[in-house]
Amino acid sequence: MKKIGLTGGIGSGKTTVSKLLEKEGFPVINADEISRQVMEPGSEVLNDVAEIFGSDLIDKDGNLDRAELARRAFKDDHSTEALNGITHPAIRWRTERLFEQYRDEEAVIYDMPLLVENNMVRDMDMVVVVEVPADIRIERLVSSRGLDADDVRRRMAQQATDEERAAVADVIIDNSGTETDLAPQVKKLVEKIHSLS
Repeated sequence: MKKIGLTGGIGSGKTTVSKLLEKEGFPVINADEISRQVMEPGSEVLNDVAEIFGSDLIDKDGNLDRAELARRAFKDDHSTEALNGITHPAIRWRTERLFEQYRDEEAVIYDMPLLVENNMVRDMDMVVVVEVPADIRIERLVSSRGLDADDVRRRMAQQATDEERAAVADVIIDNSGTETDLAPQVKKLVEKIHSLS
């Protein structure tokens, strides 16, 4: 089984690319999805997060206010490290179980925003970076997700730079256009993945 690391900055459209790859028959492990799962109501991880970042983050039904957690956790390096220290071990454990589950597949797509930041590049057989200029990403996140532009810039500052991601990329996907523009790039990527086997 080949591990294909799929990464890119916030708002680059990794999910769109991973869905296209899923349609091509590749299983996808989505790190953001796993991070949501480990913070389900009542989980130990969620309790630890509330202890550090405030119990007011959890509503009466036990659900996490993710937007507010992001505001608190990404305001500085110390807060970001505190959140990562709580969530990353649980995320890593669940991720390893999923890779084990897919061990007989030709390749698995690992949709991981922090692939570069977490020094996981060396664990991948191929690294795919989805690139979009920062101004387009900000515009997309403000219009589609209703995020605050300054908050997006702060999150971007916490992530690897476009140059750092490009330096480790085996394949770069340009997602500054439409989904129609993506299709031929994904087709080429699929061929490259098949050629690894």
